[in-house]
Amino acid sequence: MTSTINLLGLSGSLRQQSAHTAILNTVAERLAGPVRLTLHGLEHIPPYNEDHDGVHAPLAVVGLRAAVAQADGILIGSPEYNHGMSGVLKNALDWLSRPHGKSVVSGRPVLCFTASPAFTGGVRAHQQLNETLWAIQATMVVYPQIVIGGVAGKIEHGRLVDTAACTFLMDGVGALIEQASSGRAV
Repeated sequence: MTSTINLLGLSGSLRQQSAHTAILNTVAERLAGPVRLTLHGLEHIPPYNEDHDGVHAPLAVVGLRAAVAQADGILIGSPEYNHGMSGVLKNALDWLSRPHGKSVVSGRPVLCFTASPAFTGGVRAHQQLNETLWAIQATMVVYPQIVIGGVAGKIEHGRLVDTAACTFLMDGVGALIEQASSGRAV
């Protein structure tokens, strides 16, 4: 009997018509069998303040940490703002990096993608995201960088419809699933 592989999706965009949320929803719909992707919103995560951490951590942060702890793997999508990842995503990762040395992300398989209206697809944000995840000791899935350029023309009705981008992304998600399932306790 196969148990469910639980993936957590984090979108670094808060926009109602977010391309990153649309892409995560597309992935969730394409998963089959014992794999599911659940999106966790970041809109209620307050700015990081160490004075409010530990036993005083806000409920939204406690919920985010619990969702990460229960996930077998994480799929993160980030826009590129001013050559970097979104502030909302960086802030969430700062909360998730604590307490120092005991981050719920540490050792957990993570796959990232960026998307942008520009042809570069958010490569600079992707690099910054990788550096942050490396610093908090996430286990990065070995897969070529997933960047989706010209994303506005690749989203229709709230879903990623570009065949090449979708195939490449889903192959990466396959690598995430493989790593997440191999790291589980039997």
